[in-house]
Amino acid sequence: MSENTPYIVSARKYRPATFASVVGQKALTTTLKNAIDSRRLAQAYLFTGPRGVGKTSCARIFAKTINCLSPTADGEACGVCEACVAMEQGNSFNIIELDAASNNSVDDIRSITDQVNVPPRLGHYRVFIIDEVHMLSSAAFNAFLKTLEEPPSYVIFILATTEKHKVLPTILSRCQIYDFKRITIDDMASHLSYVASQEGIETTPDALNVIARKADGAMRDALSIFDQVAASTMGHITYEATIANLNVLDYEYYFRLIEAFRTGDVAGALLLYKEIRDKGFDSLFFTNGLAAHVRDLMVAADRRTLPLLEVAHEVGERYAQQALTLPLQWYYAALRLLNDCDINYRTASDKRLLVELTLIRLCQLLTPATPPFDAIDRDIPLRAIQQPQVHNTQKPISPSGETKATVTSQQNTAVASPSVSPAPQPAPTPVQPTVSQTQTAPQIHQAPANRQAATSGQSSISVPTGSSNPVPPAMQPRPAGAPSMRPISPKSTRIAPKAPPKTVRISDTSRMAPVASLEQRTETFTPEDFNLAWQQFIVAHPTLHILTNAMRTATPQPITATNWRIMVSHPAQQQAFESAMTTLMPFLRDRLRNDLLTLTIEVSEAPAVERQLPPGEFLKKIVNSNGVIAQFLTNIDAELA
Repeated sequence: MSENTPYIVSARKYRPATFASVVGQKALTTTLKNAIDSRRLAQAYLFTGPRGVGKTSCARIFAKTINCLSPTADGEACGVCEACVAMEQGNSFNIIELDAASNNSVDDIRSITDQVNVPPRLGHYRVFIIDEVHMLSSAAFNAFLKTLEEPPSYVIFILATTEKHKVLPTILSRCQIYDFKRITIDDMASHLSYVASQEGIETTPDALNVIARKADGAMRDALSIFDQVAASTMGHITYEATIANLNVLDYEYYFRLIEAFRTGDVAGALLLYKEIRDKGFDSLFFTNGLAAHVRDLMVAADRRTLPLLEVAHEVGERYAQQALTLPLQWYYAALRLLNDCDINYRTASDKRLLVELTLIRLCQLLTPATPPFDAIDRDIPLRAIQQPQVHNTQKPISPSGETKATVTSQQNTAVASPSVSPAPQPAPTPVQPTVSQTQTAPQIHQAPANRQAATSGQSSISVPTGSSNPVPPAMQPRPAGAPSMRPISPKSTRIAPKAPPKTVRISDTSRMAPVASLEQRTETFTPEDFNLAWQQFIVAHPTLHILTNAMRTATPQPITATNWRIMVSHPAQQQAFESAMTTLMPFLRDRLRNDLLTLTIEVSEAPAVERQLPPGEFLKKIVNSNGVIAQFLTNIDAELA
């Protein structure tokens, strides 16, 4: 290019002038050429599609071809006749272009309807191209309807828009609609290679592929980016220069991150993230790019879906090789983690920590944490990680023939399933020792006041052997200073009985957290003790208005020693009890010193409401039910009206 020649950007210089030069719209241009050859032309066309895919260019080519005085054999405009030359120079009277973005009023449409009556001076048709037609006002659309439906035979309207859904249905019904598709990366890279050869610019396939991906399906954008990179690199477009100029993160980082995930290298992944941040890349941009890379790896895991990658052949082979190093299920889990990170990123107070936590979890997908730490990843409450469990240990038989039984506690580490909430565990069945006389060693339970002595293994109870009906330990005389003991029932955790028909019942068993102590408290209590604890809860929780009001009106009734029925009059009160079980039950159990206490909430059936009788029927009912009043009315010779 000489110094006196003005510079023209590639998007204008290489704008398509024929149907053959339109990039990526072969099926659509073939349809238009066939319509011109057969002279089957509609009065109105609507070209719709993304930006930069050739809508306005095809409209101009179409207008130029139908007015060409000597078209070629393949249906293209000759480009040398008077009509074609006037079109290329921009002084043709047969083509009128209107930008509806700035000319969207009723007056602008009226000026078009006035020009419709003027026949073409040179050629066969007058073509009106209205760009961004969706910007017309509703009044302008309505003023345009009649002219669009029945124009003169020599008038053709071509409407172009990127947002077809904003065009009135009455306008759409009067047009032939052509949908322009996004231009593929391969088509754009091929066209950019042609432009580079025409301009004498050195390029590499990887660099052109990056430009095409950055353009996001728009050829005009791709040419603009091409000019930008060419100016930056002085005509030597390389992959490294392209990603540096366009602020694109090199996919080499993503390949290295995937390798860190495969080997569980948490430190390496965090260092790579720091390096990426130091280069100025936004964390959200990084996570979205990583998610796209994982998606491409998942696609490359199957050779049949390799064409979906839209990358250079060499890069596609590298994707395929790395995809084989990870199981397919890993990609599903990784995409879910990255999607959650993208959703939570905008609301996270520490965005860097959120991304780092996501990278750590990605590294642990193939090397998960060991119990009990894996409970955190499976959203299990920490209280379910460790639960106390009581084991029974038999002591040797003493020389006096007495069997001694002691209670020891051992911590049991258990991890519950994420989908099942931890339930209270029943106490184990007593172990029977093998002795000459068939005898069962009773299970004993230490009172809370003497729990420290019991856990130290010093407290024991002797049961005489040889008795056919041993006396329960709770009824035996207790030595002075010995701790109080009560037998533990094998069914230490009971389930509330099922409610009778037409009764709603709620048990708090599934809602309660495991007991923190190593021993269960089984102190007996009286109804007066229960009512006192009931009133103490009402006084101690004045802010729970709905619950305390329901407790004041409810009627507690004992079913068994540890199961109480609470009768309420409304389902709303029942719901209040259900919501407050995690607060109410620990309070009552602590006051009554009994961990076996359960509540059953029942809604009492509402009494049938009698129909209100009219005054006359009401009096008749009274007379019929009361013989004295009936006799009095008879004596005075009175009648009911």
